[in-house]
Amino acid sequence: MLETALSHSKRELILNGAMQTFLKNGFTRTSMNQVATVSGVSKNTIYSHFGDKEGLFTALIEEITSKRFKIVFGAISLSESPEVVLRQIANTLLKSILDDQEYIDFLRVLIAESEHFPHLAQSFLSKLPQKALKTLSEYLAAHQELKLINPQATARIFLNALMGYVLTQKVLGGEQIMPLNSEELVDSLIYLICRQC
Repeated sequence: MLETALSHSKRELILNGAMQTFLKNGFTRTSMNQVATVSGVSKNTIYSHFGDKEGLFTALIEEITSKRFKIVFGAISLSESPEVVLRQIANTLLKSILDDQEYIDFLRVLIAESEHFPHLAQSFLSKLPQKALKTLSEYLAAHQELKLINPQATARIFLNALMGYVLTQKVLGGEQIMPLNSEELVDSLIYLICRQC
C-alpha cells in the first residue's frame, strides 16, 4: 500500500513537471532531462513510469482529459430536462476551460504539435471529445420529444460549437476581433436543439 501511494505521488510529481516543461518548450523541444529536473526525480524514474516522451505526453493527456470529463459531466444529473442538461454542460464546460489558462496553453501545444505528431492529437480526441460525444448522444437519443434527425450529429454540433468558441475566443485570441458573449451562444444552441419541445 505504501509503495502504491509513493508510486502515485511520484507519478503526480512527474506529470506536474511534465506539464510545466511541455507548456514552456512544446513537445518537440522538451527533453526527459528537463522534465526530470523540474519534477525533482531521476530520468530513470520517468522512464520506468512512462516508457518514453510520447508515453509521458499520452499519460498527461489521459490525466487532463479524465479530470475535464469529471468536471463537466460529473456534477450533471442526466435525469433533468434537455434544456437544463444542455445549459449545465455548456456553462460548466465553458467556465472550466475559460478559467483555466493552463488548459488553454495545453490546447495550444497540442494544436502546434499535431502536424508532426498527429497520433498525440488523436489520443486527445479519443479520450475526451469522443467520451463526451458518446454520453451526450445517448442522452439526446433518449429524448424523443426533441425530434432530432440524428442525435449523434446534434451532440457533435453542440460540443463543436462550444469548443469552437473556446478556440476562437481564447486559444486564437479572437475576443477583440470577433467578440461573442458566451451566454448568447449557449442560449442560441439550446434554442436550436430544444425548440421542438
